[in-house]
Amino acid sequence: MSTLLGAKQPVLPYSMKHVHHYDNAKFRPRSFFQMVTQALVKSSIRRDCARCSTGKILVLLMFSGLAYLMFTHTSPVPSKSDELMHSSFRKYEDKKLIAGFKGFWRRPPRIPPRLTPDEKVNHNTSIFDSEKLNEKAKWEGRQNKVKEAFIHAWSGYSKYAMGYDELMPLSQRGTDGLGGLGATVVDALDTAMIMGANDIVLEAGTWIEKNLLERITAKGQVNLFETTIRVLGGLLSAYHLSGGEKGTDIIKFEGPKPTVYLEIAKDLADRLLVAFTASPTSIPFSDVVLRDRTAHPAPGGVSSTSEVSTVQLEFNYLSTVLNDSKYGLEAMKVLEHMRSLPTVQGLVPIYISPHSGEFIGQNIRLGSRGDSYYEYLLKVWLQHGTSQDSNFQYLHKMYEEAMKGVRSLLVRKSIPKGLVFVGELPSGSEDDFSPKMDHLVCFLPGTLALGATKGFTKKQAMKDNLVSFADLDNLNLAEDLTKTCFEMYAVTSTGLAPEIAYFHTEGYSEVGLDGGNKSSEYINDIIIKPADRHNLLRPETVESLFVLYRITEDPKYREWGWQIFEAFEKHTKVDSGGFTSLNDVTKVPPERRDKMETFFLGETLKYIYLLFGW
Repeated sequence: MSTLLGAKQPVLPYSMKHVHHYDNAKFRPRSFFQMVTQALVKSSIRRDCARCSTGKILVLLMFSGLAYLMFTHTSPVPSKSDELMHSSFRKYEDKKLIAGFKGFWRRPPRIPPRLTPDEKVNHNTSIFDSEKLNEKAKWEGRQNKVKEAFIHAWSGYSKYAMGYDELMPLSQRGTDGLGGLGATVVDALDTAMIMGANDIVLEAGTWIEKNLLERITAKGQVNLFETTIRVLGGLLSAYHLSGGEKGTDIIKFEGPKPTVYLEIAKDLADRLLVAFTASPTSIPFSDVVLRDRTAHPAPGGVSSTSEVSTVQLEFNYLSTVLNDSKYGLEAMKVLEHMRSLPTVQGLVPIYISPHSGEFIGQNIRLGSRGDSYYEYLLKVWLQHGTSQDSNFQYLHKMYEEAMKGVRSLLVRKSIPKGLVFVGELPSGSEDDFSPKMDHLVCFLPGTLALGATKGFTKKQAMKDNLVSFADLDNLNLAEDLTKTCFEMYAVTSTGLAPEIAYFHTEGYSEVGLDGGNKSSEYINDIIIKPADRHNLLRPETVESLFVLYRITEDPKYREWGWQIFEAFEKHTKVDSGGFTSLNDVTKVPPERRDKMETFFLGETLKYIYLLFGW
């Protein structure tokens, strides 16, 4: 530094008398005039220029230029968000002035418009709202497609089979396979109410008011389970949705008053109660003769475990709205009795005797005759409230123990791609495992998810600390099984699932029995035997898709549901009205079976419609 500034100057300005030796902004700010003149000429020349006329002319030109810029240059009034940018620009321009004379004449660069923070938020929100509206419109359109399918299904039934239990759409006639109570009319009514299909609500409600009570008093044998879930349940749902309960008078429909549905439900339930009261144990007989109020066991003398344990929701609800405990008390005796029976890690055989009250055999599965026992353990507990001191807490303990047993004894992975599935123990836990999974088992993912969050969304349940580690394991299993249930559809040529599938494992494989869709990633994991290739328009998978979407909020479940619905439309729709079951989902075109089950209107289309709801 001493070399640059002169030998006689001190190294640092230790006192103010030395400061004049330095022209360094690090120690003393320079005047604007000094900065400008330094930028024009070297310091050694600057003093000479000031004395000569040429220098005076240059200085005069410099100040003239500055005056011109100050009085002629104008800028629009900056917004608040631009002030910082303009301040930075002025500093930038000062540096340009220092750099040389031509900087005085240079126009300032055009600064791009800037949004204020509020404007940015509003802009982003507007984009988000637009995308949300487009998504809503898409799913409302798809939901309307489902409603149109329901109306088409009803039109075939109404035209060719009104008053019969079910429609045979290809033959264009009706059939009675459920006791002749007009099961489709009653089972479909709440779906019509949910969809706002008011013409169907009026038609179905009017038929029920005019005909059903007479049918009940005149008809013969019916199955306790089927009549409870389809007819009694349908009547109680119609009573609820039409505003029968205090505080739920929200939706109004033309047709019968809500009390009409309730009065018929009471009459039917009074006749069904004999299945409980006539049995020597807490396990009801399976069949009832309605007209003379008698009951008897099924051929062979045993009842299905799932059937006797899947009537409690309906009977409990009836007791609540009638303020008469007898219905719920009789139904709950079944579960209270089962509580005392031995299990295999919470799992139970699929048959039970109404004579001894004991389980029969060792066959354990979550498919037919076993499925809804596990489902109702959870749902009846939820119906009564989830308080820890509830008298029904034992149901939740039974459910939790059973789900541990499912994970321990029945869950496996297929090869080569690792689909998670639930198999069977045909001869009990000490014998061979079977990699067989009914479509009925696809109720389980929805039940697992419902049990994990108690009906709340996953986000809300996590926030409120309602989810244990075991709950999270069950929710993960639910998502894995939902994936498998969907792939049972996607692996076939029609995009529709078979009634039963087997899974390729290290101990089980069969060649040449794939689903037909060679583009499926899981074509070698799923085995479909010729006798199992039929599709009955079942609801279990779409029900689980609905529950999983509501709980996880993952949009993939909606997309999977849409694919399934499109396959139903393409392969099962009958032009003259109705939809039909199929004999073989692995071939296109598939052979048709000539049957439209009541649950296609009462459950399958209902759950797809709700899945697409906003």
